[in-house]
Amino acid sequence: MSLRLGDTAPNFQAKTSIGDIDFYDYIDGKWAVLYSHPADFTPVCTTELGMTAKLKEEFEKRNVKVLALSVDSVPEHLEWIKDINETQSTQVDFPIIADEDRKVAELYDMIHPNASATATVRSVFVIGPDKKVKLTLTYPASTGRNFIEILRVIDSLQLTDEYQVATPANWEDGQDVIVVPAIKTEDIPGKFPKGYTEIKPYLRTTPQPNK
Repeated sequence: MSLRLGDTAPNFQAKTSIGDIDFYDYIDGKWAVLYSHPADFTPVCTTELGMTAKLKEEFEKRNVKVLALSVDSVPEHLEWIKDINETQSTQVDFPIIADEDRKVAELYDMIHPNASATATVRSVFVIGPDKKVKLTLTYPASTGRNFIEILRVIDSLQLTDEYQVATPANWEDGQDVIVVPAIKTEDIPGKFPKGYTEIKPYLRTTPQPNK
């Protein structure tokens, strides 16, 4: 059964490119991005892992640990990392899980038989410090992920986790946000002292509260 938003992300132990890990111990109360790729030494995945490495400081700034996964072995991962570093002009130092027995892939429903009976699809899980699944995305093998969008979503998740707001379409960090309907209009000034705009009774905006 696939994981749904709000479910507890399952713990697991695994061999990785940086050594053996326990997932819960590794994330250690931080946010986490766990994502899978179909196979090592494949072109789209090479660019994806390279981009993840290039965004290391952005993930760290958001208190996010990143883990990648495929069903290939640690020796294959280590050889492939050399290619990634060379072709993408970066340095991969986050763990790539070697899920040869498909244990993690099955826990997280990363194998979709209609797409491939053996390889993982491009799954993405954003997991909060409470170990709850906050976001899931699934891409076909032919389409590379937009990691700037993943960072944008993390900004939204972290903001809305702390404040009673939602983020509108195409929102980016620093822009106005939406006051959730559960807050009465008369209560907005006490919660959001920067002010608000009432566009409709159900659509009230306010400057981003943590900026």
